[in-house]
Amino acid sequence: MTQSVTALKERTGAAAPAETRGKTSIADGVVAKIAGMAAREVPGIHSLGAGMARAVGAMRGRVAGGGGGVTRGVKVEVGERQAAVDLDIVVEYGVPIVDVAADARSHVISAVERMTGLEVVEVNIAVGDVHLPGDEEETGPDEGRVR
Repeated sequence: MTQSVTALKERTGAAAPAETRGKTSIADGVVAKIAGMAAREVPGIHSLGAGMARAVGAMRGRVAGGGGGVTRGVKVEVGERQAAVDLDIVVEYGVPIVDVAADARSHVISAVERMTGLEVVEVNIAVGDVHLPGDEEETGPDEGRVR
């Protein structure tokens, strides 16, 4: 993930209100975390990240300091005043995918715009898998039958 920082330009000068004097910088990672948290709150989304990204993310989560769980399956591009978000999601079996995608798009746009002040120009959603009832979470090779 790129560690770029975006600066929101604001009015300056003696006539400008105090809260607009200066600039605010928002890192890409901040927008990615907001988008990831918002997407996970949508009913019908089982998880974020598809296929290999999910498997690698699961392995990272087991390693101390691996982190990255909130932003797994989330990519963002942040400009000076706008942001674009790409989500890879896994939906629950039986839910209308089109409705879940629309809900996720709306929820992510609302959260990012409310918290950052950036205009979200698009939220692209790729459904990479369907979680079936009874499917167990992926287990790593270190999780044997006997403990």
